[in-house]
This record gives sequence, C-alpha cells and structure tokens, in this order.
Amino acid sequence: MEKLEFSRVGERMYHEKLANGLNVFVFPKPEFQKGYAFFATNYGGMDMKFCLDGQWHQSPAGVAHFLEHKMFDTKEGNALQDLAANGASPNAFTSSAITGYYFESTEKFEENLRILLSFVSVPWFTQESVDKEQGIIGQEIGMIEDDPDWKVFMNLMAALYQHHPIRVSVAGSVESISHITADTLYACHKAFYDPANMVLCVAGPVEAEHICQVAREILPRQAGSIAAKDYGEKEADRVAKSLVEERMEVSTPIFQLGYKGDAPQRGESGLRQELVAELALEGLLGNSTPLYSKLYREGLINQNFSYGYESYPGCSFLCAGGESKDPEAVRMAVAEEAGRIGREGIDGKLWERLKKGVYGNKVRGLNSFENLCVGQARSFFAGVNFLQFADLFSSITKEEAEDLIGRWVTEERAALSVVRPREGGQA
Repeated sequence: MEKLEFSRVGERMYHEKLANGLNVFVFPKPEFQKGYAFFATNYGGMDMKFCLDGQWHQSPAGVAHFLEHKMFDTKEGNALQDLAANGASPNAFTSSAITGYYFESTEKFEENLRILLSFVSVPWFTQESVDKEQGIIGQEIGMIEDDPDWKVFMNLMAALYQHHPIRVSVAGSVESISHITADTLYACHKAFYDPANMVLCVAGPVEAEHICQVAREILPRQAGSIAAKDYGEKEADRVAKSLVEERMEVSTPIFQLGYKGDAPQRGESGLRQELVAELALEGLLGNSTPLYSKLYREGLINQNFSYGYESYPGCSFLCAGGESKDPEAVRMAVAEEAGRIGREGIDGKLWERLKKGVYGNKVRGLNSFENLCVGQARSFFAGVNFLQFADLFSSITKEEAEDLIGRWVTEERAALSVVRPREGGQA
C-alpha cells in the first residue's frame, strides 16, 4: 500500500490498486466519528459511443443517469432503504463524465460499505421496472426542461460545441430514454462498472487496509475489459453559434456567457490548466476586479452572478452568468476588459490578493469529506491526485493567466445564451 503525504495542506492519503484493477484511496481521520464513502465509475452522460471487446456500441442519451436510478434495485428490495435503515445518509449522482454512489454514517460503517459495494457491482433489472422508471425519469426530464437556469446552460453548451456530447443533456430526452431496455442497462453496466474502471474513496475513522480487504471480499476478483470511448470529431476553436436566445417564464433576462477552452491534457498539465483558468477568471471578473465593480455599479449584474471553469475529456470552457437587464452589454464589457488585460496585464497587487484567496478557499474545502473523496475520484480519472494542487499552486504565474485570457476570451471562442421573458412579460 502506498502512503502519500501532502505536507503543504497537512493531509495524508493511502492508495492501493487491487488485483481486480480497482483503485482505493483512503483518508484516515481518527479524530472524527463520521465516515464517508464514495464509489464511482468513469462513466457519465456523454459516454454514449463506446467499444467493448472489439465491438462498437451507440447507446441512447440518458443511459448513465437511468442506470444510476436503477442500480439501487436489488433482488431483496432497495439498497437505498437498506442503507437508510442502517443509519446512513446515501445518495448518488450522474454528471457528464462520472457516476458516483455514496453514503455517510457514524455507525455500522463497514456494514454500509458492504451494501454500497454489493449493489453497485451486482446489477438487477427487469423490463417491468425499466418501463416504470421511464415514466418517472420522463417526468423529471419535463421538470428540468422547464427550468430556465438549466435551459440557458444547455443552450450555451449547444452554442459552444458542434460535435462534443457535452452538448447533450445527462438525463437525455423523453424520446431517447424510450429506447432504453433492461438489456441496454446490463450492456452498459458490463462496459463501465468493472472495478478496473472504478474508484473507491473513503474518509473517516477507518483503517486503509481494512477498507481494501472489504473491497476484496465483495467485488469480483478479476478485472474485465474496459470500454474505449469516442467523443466524435475534434472540435474547432470557433464556437458553433455566437448567440442563442429563448423565451420562458422569467421576470428578467438570465444569461450564460461562455468561452471555449483548449481540451485538457491528462495528468499534471490538465490540473495546471484548471488552476490557471480559475485564477484567470478571478483576475478578469472576480468580485475584487474593476470589471465586476463596473458591471455591478451599472446594474448589469447582481448578487446572483457567478462564474467558473469546467473541463471534461475533449473539452473545457469558462462560463459566467446570472441575471442582467442587458446581457449583450456584459459580453461587450468582458471583451473590453480582456483586451485591456492583454495590453496592461492584471494588477500585481490584485493578483497576489486573489491568488491567496483562491488558495485559501481550496484549503478550507478540504475540511469536507465529500470534497476530498469526490475531488480525488474526479482527479484520478483525469490522471492526477486531487491534493497535488497544493504543490502546483505557488508556481502559477500572472503571465500564464494573462496568456489564457488572451487566447480564450476572444470573439471566435465566445458564445452567449440568453433566456428572456415571454412577450408581454416584464423586461
């Protein structure tokens, strides 16, 4: 077993790769009573085209999310209820890139861990239960499609990307999920729920070797085949559309402004790009910047304004959004500020302040077992350890952030998605 020390943030992590290919990461926290376990597969909503054992498959949109819903079913009943009856707080989520199942509990932790590993690794579906779930998820899809915040973001993805499946909803559509059968779910479980394509992360008052032993006892002993994924044609730097507008039941326009980034490389270089992008955003439109003050003062943004960097295999982007009486004016102001930074750079004193602030927020986030475990799982699938950010952060330079702004915050890489009030509504 490998012991990793991250002295800058006072954390230690144990890692072991089991004979079946499962990677186990444990953060021992003997001073706490509560434990947290996260069992995840490198499989998400955008993984619709894949090759397993030499044969290519094209699954309907929404299978990963549908599978997450159905995995709690067991021959004996429902694992969600079993965990809750054991005093655990369980849940699951599906993103574009991963699917994760988790619980936290202060008692019966090992018993709950065994339940978690068992139901995720042993699928049990019937066509009758799949048909019933189609109706339930169909209602869920209808609700999110009526959500303006969801709509404005998905419209941005369709504007930024021509081919990449990040533009497809994780939940799919009512039409796409109508093609899902029990056989579809079994095939995708076989393709992606093999231990060699998964990771187990645990934090709490536990012993690393004992966690590994439980996993050895519950999970298959041998690694299976891992599916190869295909995300379509390589994306051009230019966005698919520069503007997408829609009208819905909102009282004031809401918007998402996006900038198409470079596809991240695996490993440390991808983590470095993430850190540079986060700092670039802070230097461009963080709440300590001249641009933020100007937009807020002129009433172009309010307290709902937010921004971030996201990356997935094959794509990355910057986005910022919220409510605005004039989203186009926000877009123009950001472009102007990016141009000024290109000429004058980010103020040195501002850079030092925002860099300290971002680092402090990251370190404070380590107090959350969920952040530790989910962050480690996501990072591992991207080829790096989550806590490596601490060693990289100090070496990030102002010039790197300025260069990223100059390359990404351009007209050809920019797209604006706006949801406006319906005709006759308030502007």
